[in-house]
Amino acid sequence: MSVDLQETQPGPNNAVSGDDAPDAKQSEKAEVQAYFESTGFERWNRIYSDSDEVNKVQRNIRIGHQKTVDEVLSWVQDQGNLVGRSFCDAGCGVGSLSLPLAQLGAGSVAASDLSAAMVTEAARRAAEAGISDERLSFSVSDLESLQGRYDTVICLDVFIHYPQAPAEEMVRHLASMAEKHLIVSFAPYTPLLALLKGIGQLFPGPSKTTRAYTLREDGIVAAAASAGFRPVRRSLNQAPFYFSRLIAFERG
Repeated sequence: MSVDLQETQPGPNNAVSGDDAPDAKQSEKAEVQAYFESTGFERWNRIYSDSDEVNKVQRNIRIGHQKTVDEVLSWVQDQGNLVGRSFCDAGCGVGSLSLPLAQLGAGSVAASDLSAAMVTEAARRAAEAGISDERLSFSVSDLESLQGRYDTVICLDVFIHYPQAPAEEMVRHLASMAEKHLIVSFAPYTPLLALLKGIGQLFPGPSKTTRAYTLREDGIVAAAASAGFRPVRRSLNQAPFYFSRLIAFERG
C-alpha cells in the first residue's frame, strides 16, 4: 500500500456507524471512483507503467507494488495446476497482476475494477500483449457487486480505501467467492503509519483526493476465518512509501 502523503489523504482508521453508515459508505466510494476516473488514473497509470515521468516517491511505490505482484505470482505457481484454475483479480487496476497471471498459463482470469478508465487501460495492455479474451476478461465493478465462484480470489492494494469494518466485510464477501484460495494485501496498522497519517492531516492540499486506511491484521484474519479460511502464508513488503501485509488463505 502506498503511504505517500502526496498521493492519498489519510483518514480516520475507524468505520462509519449509525444511520449515516450507508450514505457515508456510498459517498466515499463515489469519491474514490471519481478520483480514479480523473487525476488519479493519470497518476497511477504512470506509476504502474515504465514511464520515466515519475518522481522518486512514485518510483518507490512502483517498486513496492511490483514486489507484491511478483510474490503473489510465485505463491500461485507454488500452489500448482495453474492451467486448471480460475482466478478473480478484484480491483485489477491497469492489470499489473492479471496480465502476467494469464501469461503464466492460468486457466481463466476475471479481472475487475471500480474505475472504467483503469479497466479500459488494462484491456488495452492485454490486447497489446496478445492475451485472448477467453483467458482474460475484464469488467467494471466495485468489490461489493462481484459475483461468481473461482478457485482463487485475489485482492491487492485495494483495502487501503476501506476502513476496518467494511474491509472485514469485503474479506468475507471475497472469501464466499473462493473455492480454495484467497490472497489479500493491506496496509497493516502500526504506530509509524498512524504517525504518518497524523502528519498528513496537517498538510491539506489539492493532490490529496482519497483517504488511506491502515487495518488491524487480527481483524482481517478473523474475517477470513469466519468464512472458513485459514492463513497459510504471510509476508511483509516494506519499501520507501509502500508498506504492505500480504496473506494467503486456504479453505479448511
